[in-house]
Amino acid sequence: MKRLTLFAATILLAASSVAVAHPPRSQGATVTAGYSVGPQYDSTHVYVAPEDFDRFITSFVATFGGTVSKRGEFQVTPTTSRTLSQVAMTPAGMVSVFGFKTPVPYPFGSERTGYLVTDIDAAVAAARKAGAVRLVETFPDPIGRDVLVQWPGGVNMQLYWHTVKPSYAPLATIPENRVYLTPDAADAFVKSWVSFSRGRIVSDNRAAPGAGIGQPCKTYRHIRLTSGYGKMTILVSDGALPWPYGRELTGYAVTDLSNTLAKATAAGVEQLVPPHAEGDHQSAIVQFPGGYIAEIHSSAR
Repeated sequence: MKRLTLFAATILLAASSVAVAHPPRSQGATVTAGYSVGPQYDSTHVYVAPEDFDRFITSFVATFGGTVSKRGEFQVTPTTSRTLSQVAMTPAGMVSVFGFKTPVPYPFGSERTGYLVTDIDAAVAAARKAGAVRLVETFPDPIGRDVLVQWPGGVNMQLYWHTVKPSYAPLATIPENRVYLTPDAADAFVKSWVSFSRGRIVSDNRAAPGAGIGQPCKTYRHIRLTSGYGKMTILVSDGALPWPYGRELTGYAVTDLSNTLAKATAAGVEQLVPPHAEGDHQSAIVQFPGGYIAEIHSSAR
């Protein structure tokens, strides 16, 4: 049974089946300060039931456009398991989709994103130095190596590396990784992530209107970050969030929110929070077949 990286499994199905235990740096890779390659290589990890797998893929591409990789069935974890696996690559961002036919081995399923890095060993060392801990130590796969890490506040993600450097077209719009934290962890997370990613704080509003997270009588802290890995939004509150706030992992930027939502509705996507003004955006929260929840936004102009 093939064992492929959580993110790369379905993009490079034709890759060599020979695992590389301790390979050199990615061929042709230019090592950046934060080891990032670009936001077009970042993927939200979506876990759905096998019976919902095709419905989710179809609805996601119908909403955002783009293409899908060949669907396959693989072992994607370092321990025995089996899952349907496919990647949807859209102009607004990418998702790696998994429909496990066996129980999901711990701690897989808890990671929100997969980020491609130029040097896996150096990136892991930098992440640990910045305050991350490994949930799964770096393990080999047929086309590279992978690791799961956790940042302060319990923010889990995958870092991955390819033996042969991939080449994907830039995105039309850059999605945002939406991270909900309480004040206990927010500063520690921001410090760790900015240090690792060599990113910067774009804005830090300590009194954003609480209606943006379903708390109309309160305010919350809204932090925007950017780095070579793309955009990240930190939403800092008391944690008493009404459904569905806090369940969305990614915010997708589109040029026309109304048009995108019309496509989504026609594809069987449910609106959980209708379009509304939120700062300089018009925003909505939707749920795709299979349960994946996402925020979608466009410029208020």
